[in-house]
Amino acid sequence: MTTTVYLDYNATAPLRPQARAAVEAALELTGNPSSVHRYGRAARKIVEDAREAVAALARAKPAEVVFTSGASEANAQALTACGRSRVLVSAVEHASVLDAAPEATRIPVDREGIVDLDALDAMLAIDRRPAVVALMLANNETGVVQPVAKAAAIARRHGALLLCDAVQGAGKLEIDFASLGADMMSFSAHKLAGPQGTGALIVSEQVEIGALIRGGGQERGRRGGTENLPGIAGFGAAAEIAAGMRDRVRIRALRDRLEREARARVPEARIFGAGAPRIGNTSSIALPGRPAATQVMALDLAGIAVSAGAACSSGKVKASHVLEAMGVGPDLADHAIRVSLGWATGEAEIDRFLEAWSAMARQPVAA
Repeated sequence: MTTTVYLDYNATAPLRPQARAAVEAALELTGNPSSVHRYGRAARKIVEDAREAVAALARAKPAEVVFTSGASEANAQALTACGRSRVLVSAVEHASVLDAAPEATRIPVDREGIVDLDALDAMLAIDRRPAVVALMLANNETGVVQPVAKAAAIARRHGALLLCDAVQGAGKLEIDFASLGADMMSFSAHKLAGPQGTGALIVSEQVEIGALIRGGGQERGRRGGTENLPGIAGFGAAAEIAAGMRDRVRIRALRDRLEREARARVPEARIFGAGAPRIGNTSSIALPGRPAATQVMALDLAGIAVSAGAACSSGKVKASHVLEAMGVGPDLADHAIRVSLGWATGEAEIDRFLEAWSAMARQPVAA
């Protein structure tokens, strides 16, 4: 059956028409943004207009925006090219952060998934080596929002830098790069309903950072290689829409309705992070006795796309390190799915999910 209900926006959002149009227009151009002739200048204008749009999304300065191939590259550059010998990351960070610094010290979180600020303070105090701290703005599995500004203040007191992975928060939360106190911030275009393969790292003017990819001197020497003009154009269009957060209230109401009716229909269901501040589009729901992989497959057969709490690059379901860090046992963690809504989600999609999910919950559990 062809998927007719898409509820996996945190994995990738359907491309907005405005972003598609921007990509198509850029594909019609021939120039290299580094060339000085009229073709090059036309291409450069697209890049710089997009840079301004991405900067506006974070209330940052255009000069602070470095275009990358995505947030994974941005996070890797931030953690490995910032000149800091010690790395601390929250235990619930995205794999692109955890895998970029496998030896990093893990900062614990509480049962709602919120970072332990006292633990961060103590960890930084016992080791005076120059450090960088990674703390996401909003979690990709649970939607839990982190106290980034408070963590940044602690980091600054100890002379540490702070990277904020803002991928899931962009377009769902008000973001002010300077007010948050972050030194670096990462974004991904396809989470904003832009094209895949494009992202950005915002770097404070006070921070020196090296290039992860060298050659050509693009992005003011911070990222070599000819710019991905169509991707950047689409990113800019998507960022401009996301900055307005047009759908935030409507989507939160849909998510809240989904959770409310899911609990009413299946009282044993458990929603993770519900006691903490969350972005309004994400729900992590566990159904005891139903493995996540089984739920995802059953819903897919019903024409509904969701994801398990965590999936590796091969598409296989694996245990969620986020729920594990929150103290959730495998009897629930292995039975959690993530439902994430977005700009094209409506009441009909919520109806379809609730009908299929509750019908699956009523089926006898295989012995």
